[in-house]
Amino acid sequence: MENEPFKGSMTGVQPGPGVAGASAALTVSQLNRSVAGLLDRGLGPLLVRGEISNLTRAASGHWYFTLKDAAAQVRAVMFRGRAQGVRFVPRDGDQVEVSCSASLYQARGEFQLTVDAMRQAGAGDLYRRFLELKEKLELEGLFDPQRKRALPAPPQCIGIVTSPQAAALRDVLTTLARRSPQVPVIVYPTMVQGAEAPAAIEAALASAVRHGHCDVVLMVRGGGSIEDLWAFNDERVARAVANSPIPVVSGVGHETDFTIVDFVSDLRAPTPTGAAVAVVADRSELRARLRTGAQTMARAMGRSLQSREQALDGAARLLRPPSAQWRERAQRLDTLAQRSARALRSRLEQCVQRATAGAEQLELVSPVAVLGRGYAIVRDADRRIVRDAAALRAGDPIAVLFAVGEVAARVSEVRAGEDHDGGSIPLRGDG
Repeated sequence: MENEPFKGSMTGVQPGPGVAGASAALTVSQLNRSVAGLLDRGLGPLLVRGEISNLTRAASGHWYFTLKDAAAQVRAVMFRGRAQGVRFVPRDGDQVEVSCSASLYQARGEFQLTVDAMRQAGAGDLYRRFLELKEKLELEGLFDPQRKRALPAPPQCIGIVTSPQAAALRDVLTTLARRSPQVPVIVYPTMVQGAEAPAAIEAALASAVRHGHCDVVLMVRGGGSIEDLWAFNDERVARAVANSPIPVVSGVGHETDFTIVDFVSDLRAPTPTGAAVAVVADRSELRARLRTGAQTMARAMGRSLQSREQALDGAARLLRPPSAQWRERAQRLDTLAQRSARALRSRLEQCVQRATAGAEQLELVSPVAVLGRGYAIVRDADRRIVRDAAALRAGDPIAVLFAVGEVAARVSEVRAGEDHDGGSIPLRGDG
């Protein structure tokens, strides 16, 4: 639309036909119809430039707004079929040029413009100033999220900076009373609109800080045009909020309204009521949480008691009178003694058996046993056993040991014999 030409041009008002004479009284409807006719016939298509304010988009799709300049303003309507052809999203503060016709809304006798087309003509002065201040403070770091402070939970006292006559105050007080009636509230009254409002708002916030009763402050105001909310775009107010030692929650205007205070405050709420909701918990919600917590705690305690009862039962089974413990220990000692006796007997029997077996083995190799079988042992004069006849000579004294008794003798002759392999061994004679 920006490059499309607008139809019509500004023309003067042409006198219309006269109305009924003074002697004939007119109804209000007749008067409004006559004025509407004069406007329709006297003014053709118009091209009007102005700044948008109080823009409302109705559910029907129609747009209602005000066009203004520094000295005057006029109401305007743009019906849905025409609004759908606009190629940008208009907002308060926009400078626009509209192709329109002048008319009278007869039901209320209000002069208005019926807009057929709209194009941007540059941002309005107020909006431009808003953007300039926003950029300036943002560069200074006043919008930094790390500056934002957590709100007290729960607050001990709530301060409200607003107009005592504002509907926003009633909404906030009603919400606080419903959600947390136990929390005290202090209202710091101030103007919220007009040339003197910024200084008044700054003073009200300073009063809340100076008194020191509140640990959170709500700065609230109902919706309005950019002019109505301009006090909250003032640099002095913005810096006072940014430097406040008390956390500040802004709830200015409607959800779609944004002011500089919203950016510098610790929390921006979409509406005054939203600001109240943000600082206090709902009493019913707290009660529900307490009930849930109590139920959870009761279940946990029940489980703990059951576990301890089971442990106690187990300990009771292990806990017996001393006499029973001594009897059990005595029985254990008897059992151990019997086991020791059996083990000792078994060990002795094994020792006896081994000794008997050893004795039998010794008996088999004993010289006495050999002698008992008819063998004899020969010893020389030095009592050494003679194992080889060649070790003796004729005339040598010898002793012959039998199984029973011993005989002293002399060698009369040494005869040749055989070794254990059966071989012949020559023996020496007497010479």
